[in-house]
Amino acid sequence: MRKSVICAALLLLFPVLSTACSDSDWKTHPILCETLERLEENEAQVVNELHELARASGWIVEFPETELTSTLRRQRRGLQQSSSQLPVVVAHGMGDSCFNQGISSITQQIGSWLNVYSVCIPTGATQTEDTKNGYFLSMDANVDIFANAIFNNPQLSRGFHAIGFSQGNNVIRGYITKYNTPYVHTFLSINGVNAGISALPHCTANSKWCAMLNELASERAYTAFAQEHSFQANYWRDPFKYDEYLKFSQLAVYNNEVSPMNATFNANWSKTQQFVWIKADDDTM
Repeated sequence: MRKSVICAALLLLFPVLSTACSDSDWKTHPILCETLERLEENEAQVVNELHELARASGWIVEFPETELTSTLRRQRRGLQQSSSQLPVVVAHGMGDSCFNQGISSITQQIGSWLNVYSVCIPTGATQTEDTKNGYFLSMDANVDIFANAIFNNPQLSRGFHAIGFSQGNNVIRGYITKYNTPYVHTFLSINGVNAGISALPHCTANSKWCAMLNELASERAYTAFAQEHSFQANYWRDPFKYDEYLKFSQLAVYNNEVSPMNATFNANWSKTQQFVWIKADDDTM
């Protein structure tokens, strides 16, 4: 699918993000409300700051040319794709974007290595929207945008393999849970937060962004407002507040931890044939 067509479709599908905070929201989520207000005033600057935070924290996929990639490219050159091979869909992590060079390059290389069609599916029509939605749009809304892009891509109609990086695995898991038609044959999760997170070990510095994340990484993650306006709050899993987690968390819904159990979710997961979940050697989360 041409990039212009994808962007046009995403513009039509992208929901309007209401950032208005009530007085009670300001009392409960002062830093988040201040950030949402800044987004309305200067979206590009806020998103650029968040992107740079992600880059400095090592959350951005960097994919420089290496001897290995050059060798694999030479080996694959001239080979024809088999009609039986499934394409590959990539989902990026927090602070990253399908429009960034690193994730775009690794997506292209995956296609080259496997000799198949490969595509990174953004959840925003531009680099700014795609990055912003990874912070301030709910996981469920991101999943729906991701799903609609898949539905509208004829090259994915027979099914596909999915590769997620970090937070992008929650998008893939949400797609499998809610839809999985076209189905995900193999789900490859790299540094996935599949069970949620319950600590922020590398975000203790005196910065406004760590302050915002730490504000959410508390009982304030379990409010309707936080769940609507923060992707990260959707998979915050506080072991000491399990009842609140079950009541508010989108991850709890996707995991079928909430009664009554959703039989459709289980049926959708049964369509996927293989799960490969990988933790990186240097991952200290």
